[in-house]
Amino acid sequence: MRGRRIARWGDTPQPIELAEPEPGEGEVLVRVEACGVGLTVLNCIRGDLGDDPADLTRVPGHELVGTVVATGAGVPAERVGRHVAAYFYLFCGACTRCLAGEESLCDALGGFVGVQRDGGYAELAVLPDRNAIALPDGLDPVLATAIPDAIATPVHVARRARIAPGERVAVVAAGGGVGVHMVQVARVYGADVVGLDVAPAKLAYLRDELEVPAADSGDFEAVLLPPAWEGTADVVVDLLGMPASLTWSLAHLSTGGRLVTLTTFRDVDFAVSPRDLVFAQSEIMGSRYASRHELVQAARLVAEGRVSPVIGARAGIDEVEDIHDALREGRLLGRGALVWS
Repeated sequence: MRGRRIARWGDTPQPIELAEPEPGEGEVLVRVEACGVGLTVLNCIRGDLGDDPADLTRVPGHELVGTVVATGAGVPAERVGRHVAAYFYLFCGACTRCLAGEESLCDALGGFVGVQRDGGYAELAVLPDRNAIALPDGLDPVLATAIPDAIATPVHVARRARIAPGERVAVVAAGGGVGVHMVQVARVYGADVVGLDVAPAKLAYLRDELEVPAADSGDFEAVLLPPAWEGTADVVVDLLGMPASLTWSLAHLSTGGRLVTLTTFRDVDFAVSPRDLVFAQSEIMGSRYASRHELVQAARLVAEGRVSPVIGARAGIDEVEDIHDALREGRLLGRGALVWS
């Protein structure tokens, strides 16, 4: 089968012919139809989510969507033919966190699809059966690649930040792969939303297509929120994760406001005043992926037409590096997709 694989963390995935894998006990074999391409994939390739040489060589790609074509021992044969998406985290399924439906906080986490286990940059992929989440019938597989991460993550954020009807939510980096869906999910939860970004095309998309106010964040000191907001937001979701954005986000929280951070860049810090946190009773919270239940919720939102996946670029396996370049340069609107024909 065709695919791309890395031999060293940080290398460009190279085209290669691979042997077709076979599912083992408790596993399913998935024929990949499409695989989402976002900044997290680049982080995985770079080794940010694990850089053990023992995990190489590796086929990246965690946002895969496809059809189950074979099952291993212990997996019901009825799974064959099911349309599924991959759950990113290799959770144990037996610890207290997993049993409580908090799989992303698994106490015995085994790593990640595309890092410790081959992913969707190949025509076939083997997944633990519990990581193959059934999708509603009739979904376009390319659009569905946004569900397991780019939409499930915002669902988790909305629940974690307790976004409520009528609240004001500002999304930093709102034109990116997660941000453009965070805007939509926050509105599903009843919020008024403003999107911040720097690229004119992304700002135009937010205003014209998603019909939300958009602010240029090229200079955070010059960012203006809508006049009715009186300079603050109840929730700020910071998907940029730089000192300037984090400082701005914290400074523009309302009393009782919540700042949600999702980036995992090393050596990024910003100043926080405990005194200010207490007087404003504000919160800073990290948000770590999503649960399987939230992935199912995300799929339902798409199936019901309440959230529309935004795929800004599609490419075959030979051209996927073009999407990587667009991501690095900040040119990609929404998510990219590697499409298997």
